[in-house]
Amino acid sequence: MGLPRKLEDVTALQAALAILFVATGTIVGAWIFEYFGYLPCELCLKQRWAYYAGVPLAAVTAVLAWRGPRSLTIAGLALLGLVWVGSSIFGVYHSGVEWGFWQGPTDCTGSLNAAPSINDFLKQLETVKVVRCDAVAIRILGLSLAGWNAVISAAMAVAAFAGAKAALRRG
Repeated sequence: MGLPRKLEDVTALQAALAILFVATGTIVGAWIFEYFGYLPCELCLKQRWAYYAGVPLAAVTAVLAWRGPRSLTIAGLALLGLVWVGSSIFGVYHSGVEWGFWQGPTDCTGSLNAAPSINDFLKQLETVKVVRCDAVAIRILGLSLAGWNAVISAAMAVAAFAGAKAALRRG
């Protein structure tokens, strides 16, 4: 099984394995950034849900593509495609919040309210730890991690649908 020359040449197994490895690498990368001090905001944490569902689903789908019924392989790849389309849309939404195109959740975006007294301020410092959703912690090649999530998720959606199409053709 060599690398496909064109998107149409992707097999269901190649698509599921590619998604499994890319999704696993992406979520591990997010954890590594977090370990080194780039704390995730509320929207960043919600973007991870697709990975927590998608990685095990990709593993099961890869096994199905290798040895299982074609109908379940197609269903798994179609579901993966939908997961990654949703993740990509959510990444675009979060990127838009970061760029100021639209308002994000009020509990992690917008202006911070000043405490009325120094004692209130000190109490806030002890209890409130807000990572802002509209502040970019790091940009890589001009994109925030939310932007990269949108791009990577879109690529995985394309791979999933290409694999499902290949499984349909095979039958």
